[in-house]
Amino acid sequence: MSKADRPDQPNAAARFSEEKATYAVRGADAPDFDTGIAAIRNVLKTLPLKPGVYRMHDARGEILYVGKARALKNRVGNYVQIDRLPNRLRRMVALTRSMTIVTTNSEAEALLLEAQLIKRYRPAYNVLLRDDKSFPFILLRADHKFPRIQKHRGARRHKGQYYGPFASAGSVNQTLNVLQKLFLLRSCTDSFFNNRDRPCLLYQIKRCSAPCVGRIDDASYDSLVADAKSFLDGKSSAVQAKLAKEMESAAEALDFERAAMVRDRLRALTFIQGSQAINAEGVGDADIFALAHRNGVMGIQAFFIRGGQNWGHRSFFPSHVAEMTEDEVFTSFLAQFYEDVPPAKYILLDRELTEADLLAEALSERAERKIEISVPQRGDRVRLVKQATRNAEEALDRRLAESTTQGKLLQEVADLFELPEPPRRIEVYDNSHIQGTNALGAMIVAGPEGFMKGQYRKFNIKNPDTAPGDDFAMMREVMARRFGRLMEDKEPERDANWPDLVLIDGGKGQMSSVMQIVRELGVEDVAFIGVSKGPDRHAGRETFHFPDGREFTLPVNAPVMFYLQRLRDEAHRFAIGAHRAKRSKAITVSPLDEVPGIGPSRKKALLMHFGTARAVRNASLEDLQKAPGVSAAVAQTVYDFYHSNG
Repeated sequence: MSKADRPDQPNAAARFSEEKATYAVRGADAPDFDTGIAAIRNVLKTLPLKPGVYRMHDARGEILYVGKARALKNRVGNYVQIDRLPNRLRRMVALTRSMTIVTTNSEAEALLLEAQLIKRYRPAYNVLLRDDKSFPFILLRADHKFPRIQKHRGARRHKGQYYGPFASAGSVNQTLNVLQKLFLLRSCTDSFFNNRDRPCLLYQIKRCSAPCVGRIDDASYDSLVADAKSFLDGKSSAVQAKLAKEMESAAEALDFERAAMVRDRLRALTFIQGSQAINAEGVGDADIFALAHRNGVMGIQAFFIRGGQNWGHRSFFPSHVAEMTEDEVFTSFLAQFYEDVPPAKYILLDRELTEADLLAEALSERAERKIEISVPQRGDRVRLVKQATRNAEEALDRRLAESTTQGKLLQEVADLFELPEPPRRIEVYDNSHIQGTNALGAMIVAGPEGFMKGQYRKFNIKNPDTAPGDDFAMMREVMARRFGRLMEDKEPERDANWPDLVLIDGGKGQMSSVMQIVRELGVEDVAFIGVSKGPDRHAGRETFHFPDGREFTLPVNAPVMFYLQRLRDEAHRFAIGAHRAKRSKAITVSPLDEVPGIGPSRKKALLMHFGTARAVRNASLEDLQKAPGVSAAVAQTVYDFYHSNG
């Protein structure tokens, strides 16, 4: 099967026989076993004994569950045997109103497609990998005479070699720093490289060989690149021997300056070898996973070993694991984890999995090389798995402790602001502008599990009637847009995004503006609280304002005070960051952008010829026609745009 025909590729579903069940039982959205079973039985009539993936939909068409099967008819048929289902699946069946079926060529293909659909739709009854942030890689570019080394996230569009994944930005940054000291490879962009006439600071501090200005020839730079590849491939001992030989040769030739430089590179190599928290020498390329389970929470620890080097570790806490076995959660986690991450040759686990062979087959198909999944029995690999297990248990202990502390804080927030129960969703609003320019509002969201960064929003201030710098009017506009949209949403979407508590950065004036607009919109069952800075704007002396005019302060050392400060500071950080980005974008805007028919290349040609946009505006038609790359028609368009009023 070619790569383009695999189910994990874009638009792959269109190449399989996907069909949506046209039959759906009419009725209310309320759970009902009879209607759910009737919908499933109707689909069963036409299901084949083939492998594939099925999706269960509720009355609104939302996906409840994605599953895969070796034989679709047998697997889906299990859902009508209600007495044999756990409570979680009974609830799902009672909500089911229709199904979508996709047949595949093998169960391995079905496993890949299932993981892809779960990550795309995030159904309510599937195990979900919460931390789906992309992993960083090191990219050694191959699209330039002097290859560049850089950190990379996202799609692999650049030509070159990718090394990773690294567990965090910190681990990849540390490795990049060492690589710069060791191999003196450039890290600058091509435009920066092409415009240098003297070495930059990195050359001065011995982190670059300055190929931009000819301080190193092609062959020597290629040798450095080869050494860097050897190091990243795990051949650090060979690199170490080569550097030691170079240092000895330089010393014998009385080139003590070069000998000292090579000595410093050797020290950098020794440092990174000695700083490995995990000794993985001889293991090669391996991903190591261990699972810990306690009090209904499951934590999975992952170690990334490449070329015998530890490239970091990370903890994961999958959601929707209630009433599910450890085997089911672990298998689903691994399938989703490798949806975006290339697997190592060896995947080492702390336990046997029922579908380990199927998962290995699926990952081998995707990687186009053999992937082995095993539970080590002896040697260094057993030691690494035990270390991962210990880390998984410790991470789970910390998670449970943090959850307990967070629960206590939210209960204190509820008592403080007279809420009926601890808030599940807290929204915090702040404005940012400089004398009214590039004004925007920002919203951050927090809940029982911390900040929900995927829910953050920014609001560009668009109302022409809002006076520059009028914070009250800005906040009114933000509230009108936010809650206006919420009130228009359908009931389920509104319930999912409806806040229990709204914190406004401001005092009585801000609160008055906010309450005016939310009352006009008919917003109820939301607690609005204003937070104003204390005397001399000192943190810890904030005043909290109720809509009815009541005010109070908290002791400076109160734990709930620290928590509310973190919420407010996060809102400040997000608002200021968004404002800076907007301001930076505005700086690059040119008056020529407003001229119709002028694209980037013609704009560049005009600016290169005339120097400034003002000179273009004041140029005569004859001068415009003389600009290289500008036709007579374009010159006429530009001239008419600026001289339409004579």
